[in-house]
Amino acid sequence: MPKLPDFEALAIFAKVVELRSFAGAAGDLSLSKATVSKAVSRLEERLGARLFNRTSRRLALTDAGQKLSERAARLLADGEAAENEALAQSTTPRGLVRLAVPMSFGIKTVAPLLPEFMEAYPEVAIDLHLSDATVDLIGEGFDAGLRIARLPDSSLIARRLCAMPRYTVAAPSYLKRHGRPTHPMHLAEHKCFGYAYLSTQGVWHYTNAAGEQANVRPAGQLRVNNGEAVMPALLAGLGIADLPDFIVGDAIASGEVEVILKGWHQPEAAVHLVTPPGGPRPARVEVLADFLAKQFAKGKKR
Repeated sequence: MPKLPDFEALAIFAKVVELRSFAGAAGDLSLSKATVSKAVSRLEERLGARLFNRTSRRLALTDAGQKLSERAARLLADGEAAENEALAQSTTPRGLVRLAVPMSFGIKTVAPLLPEFMEAYPEVAIDLHLSDATVDLIGEGFDAGLRIARLPDSSLIARRLCAMPRYTVAAPSYLKRHGRPTHPMHLAEHKCFGYAYLSTQGVWHYTNAAGEQANVRPAGQLRVNNGEAVMPALLAGLGIADLPDFIVGDAIASGEVEVILKGWHQPEAAVHLVTPPGGPRPARVEVLADFLAKQFAKGKKR
């Protein structure tokens, strides 16, 4: 297998040619003069040709050095340009953010915020992917995702953006016909709606102030893979649902549904921005995270 070119030695050689001085190149590159000299000697040995004629007072290129100098200069310039471009990309908000977001949360909460973000950061583009399924950020090439849950341990880098409470709710008409459960275990006697993407499949977890825990596997006529799809049946009084605030909050405020089991609480969930591991987040992702955190903090609390 052929060796890679000695890019470091070529770049150092180009800098020596540019400044016509080993000492000048060493100072410009923050290297020792010995390191610069060794790099050029290494290149000469590899090429089998002398690149400079050196005297105590003068440094001149040989024919071989002259022929190599233009290509080495282009190599140095291209390397500096590539590094500067990458550095600017990482420090200046610019480029595409592929963002995976749960569907209803994306439509109801994230999408309405994007016009303001796009005006504030005109060089950042958003590719918004909406799905309640947990996507593989790394495997599917996403820059970031929003997760609404208690996050399990993983290699992903997570930033908590805001709390997201859940409520067990029913329409007044349902409670009038079927009674109001006062303990989570009573849910076994009621019609409940299921959600496909719970972190614990089909199980609702509760804790009260005394520390008592109750884990319930409710059943009913309807199971969905998007929480918004529960709302028509819920408002029609056909069952009980356990939903996050962004879906059911308005219906609670209007009185269309009522919170039940008020002495019991679900495990605390939150909205997290998650990104693949490996180095700091690019500026385009970090400014989006900051913007969303600021906007979510303005949201009403119940």
